[in-house]
Order: sequence, then structure tokens, then C-alpha cells
Amino acid sequence: MTSVELHAEQSAMRREAAEAGTAVTRFLAHNEKNLKALAERLRAYPPNVVVTCARGSSDHAATFGKYLVETRLGIPVSSAAPSVASVFASDVRRTGSVLVAISQSGRSPDLLATVESHRAAGAYVVALVNQPDSPLEKLADCFLPLCAGPELSVAATKSFVVSLAALAAIVAWWSEDEALKDALHGLPALLDQAYARDWTALVDALAPANNLLVVGRGYGLSVAQEAALKLKETCGLHAEAFSSAEVRHGPMAIVGEGFPILALATSDASGDDVRAVAGEFSGRGARVLLADCSQSAGTLPAVPAHPVIEPILLVQSFYSAVETLARARGMEPDNPPFLRKVTETL
Repeated sequence: MTSVELHAEQSAMRREAAEAGTAVTRFLAHNEKNLKALAERLRAYPPNVVVTCARGSSDHAATFGKYLVETRLGIPVSSAAPSVASVFASDVRRTGSVLVAISQSGRSPDLLATVESHRAAGAYVVALVNQPDSPLEKLADCFLPLCAGPELSVAATKSFVVSLAALAAIVAWWSEDEALKDALHGLPALLDQAYARDWTALVDALAPANNLLVVGRGYGLSVAQEAALKLKETCGLHAEAFSSAEVRHGPMAIVGEGFPILALATSDASGDDVRAVAGEFSGRGARVLLADCSQSAGTLPAVPAHPVIEPILLVQSFYSAVETLARARGMEPDNPPFLRKVTETL
């Protein structure tokens, strides 16, 4: 199948990912008052800790939120383990926390049990959910609908992008960061640009591959995690995500001649480390695919922007490429084997 034929066949995944810019516009317009009210509440009653609750792609978004809250507000962020509530039925002590629950469906029993447990311990619950009228919405003190619209493809795309934008918006309004607010309002147009970037080099390099590492750091670690998941989910390709710091430990031992590396580098200091490790891997003969927002020479063209926004643009370019890669590998991106759209874990 030629590249022209691949693009001519419009999967739901491709159509939905292309709608991300419109979805972000919808989220910001719908939630402007909610964001302002939430920010005022968080400044009036600052939490001792922020706890996130999510699974899958939503948990990758939570990683993004962790870096944002800790670097921009200095508040520790912890990830809740849903099994603590749903399997072990353990109570949570009062911590003066804000719980941020992120979900596409808002229906998974273990996520709901976790939210109920933290709420009973006095946590203020903020919920980001895409599907309307969910049980999670009813448990929230502050509900921010993602407004991404229906996703028919099993692989989430636009809802993940909006989840990242939503977390950035919460932090921007909370910290009264006008530069980040402006960057968010400019994000939809940049998403369209990012989706149009030509990442054919990724498709060509990974079509015959069996394994690879995906590397990011800081704000970009979350999208490295998301990229690795999507490569497994839609392409049947074994991919693992690592921080550029962690990859220098045990994982580095498997990187040799011709081993594929996808490196996602933002323009800030964390991106400098991704660029450095990409250079180290290139030096030992690895096949490095570098997307570099610093506008340095990279294998994959990236859109430079505010450092917080750049990971969102990187994953948008990746979504376009991975959908093409899936079909180049003979996979059906909308319906990966053994998976369904809503996974209700206990």
C-alpha cells in the first residue's frame, strides 16, 4: 500500500486526532468561568498535596499535570493507586489534598472507589471527563468537561490532547500565568500545524521494527509514555518509555547498532538532556528519530512554542504518523485486537 493510499483511507482515529484543535477551543470556551472559580478556590485554600487518579492515557496526562503543579506551584503531587480502594478497601487519612481525577468515560469502578475514598477523607475533587452524565461527574466538587466530543476509535487521541490542555489551563489560571494563558489560546492553530508535519521518517523506520524506546523528560515525559502506549496499541510494536535520565541506567544496555529510538525534545532544559542522550545513542549506531522543538536539526519536524505547550504539539504530530504506521504494518488502528473503548477495571 502506498503512502497516498494510506492517507486516502480515513480511519476514525485520523479524523478524531485532526479535531484536537477544535476540541481545545471548545474546552476553553466552555470552562472559562469554571477555571476562574477553581483557581480562586485553590488560591484561597491551597492544598498540602495534589493527588491524581487515572489509568491508561489519562494517567499519562496526570504525569504532565504532576510536572506542571510541582514546577509552577511547588506543591507535591502523588498518583493514587486505585487498587488501594477497590481491592484492599483501605481508608485514606485526611491530608488537606486536592484530588484530580481524569477519565474519558468516568465509569471505571476502581477509579470511582478511589475518588469516593479520598472524598470521604476531605479531599476537594476536581474531575476531567469527556463523556457527559458520568458517575464521576456526580462525585466532583469541580467538574471540567473535556468537550472533546465522541471518540469512536479505541485509541484515544483528541481526548488526551484536551486533557493535557485542561491541566495546563488549571495551572495557568491557578498561578495567574498570563503567558501560559496566551499560549493556550494560541494552541488550537498550532495543533493544526503540528498535525500537518511530515513524520514519514518515523513510518519508514518503524514499519519493520520489533522494539524501540521512546525518550522524553520533564513536561515531555507524559507524551513519551503516551507514544509508547499507542505504538503497542495500534501498531503491535513493543515500545517502552523512559526519562532521558532513567534510560541511562539499565535500559541503555539494549541500545546498539540499528536499535530504534524515538526522542521527543522540548526547547527547555529538560529537552537539552533528551538531545544529549539522543546524541549518545546516535554515536553507538542506534537509529534515532529526534523531534526537536528547539529548532535544531532533527529527524522529525517539530513546532516550537511555549515549553508547556510543546509536548502537546509533539504528541499531535505523533498521532498523525502512528495512524499511518499502523496501517503500514497491516493493523486496523480503530480496532486493536483484544481491546475495547471503555475498560472498566475493578
